[in-house]
Amino acid sequence: MPDKKICIFNWSGGKDSTLALHYALQDPTIEIRYLITTVTEKYNRVSMHGVREALLIKQAESIGIPLYQIRLGEMPDMETYDGTMKKHLSKFKEEGITHSIFGDIFLEDLRTYRENKLAEIGLKAIFPLWKKNTKDLINEFLNLNYKTIIVCTQQNLENFCGKVISLDLISQLPPDIDPCGENGEFHTFAFEGPIFRNKITFAIGEKVFRTYNTPNKTTTDEHSPCSTTALSGFWYMDLLE
Repeated sequence: MPDKKICIFNWSGGKDSTLALHYALQDPTIEIRYLITTVTEKYNRVSMHGVREALLIKQAESIGIPLYQIRLGEMPDMETYDGTMKKHLSKFKEEGITHSIFGDIFLEDLRTYRENKLAEIGLKAIFPLWKKNTKDLINEFLNLNYKTIIVCTQQNLENFCGKVISLDLISQLPPDIDPCGENGEFHTFAFEGPIFRNKITFAIGEKVFRTYNTPNKTTTDEHSPCSTTALSGFWYMDLLE
């Protein structure tokens, strides 16, 4: 048998993370020590997704893998972000971690960024969903009986914010929107399915609109910087414990 890969898993709480973790848990060469999530210190919410820390903790408890939070300021600059991540990655390396798993699908620049930053520490990256067709992925996600709700959208997709994803809902997305939101169009919170021991319960709260100052058209999403279409703001659906 190949050598065991001792891994951290970069967990956003959304559908792509969920499906990537689903794949990783079926690989006998992979051992996952931690779910790693960046959380905004000021609000105690998952970075970009806006999900409350309490629901993130519920997810990790249901999955049964220890949660490791990396606390960040709101919209940190690249130097701060990279320095914080390097500190934590170095700690993982000292613990015997060898690989870091991501749910990215096709963003080449983002993959290169991740691999280069990990290489500085002596770690390697794993991408279980890489180059898979995003329409096929969302179909597989739903066919596996996973459920997820859209918690954040770009401003032009307000009508989709707060909706549970279904095949019918995906068919209603504008043609230029990726079915998995891989370009940052929307983010989700997964709450039921095979990797969860129990359904994550929540109540629907208030929908709010927030704007961000992003002159370089970048943001931290899925635990590292990535380009977005950089609209002036995002809609968030608050989920209550």
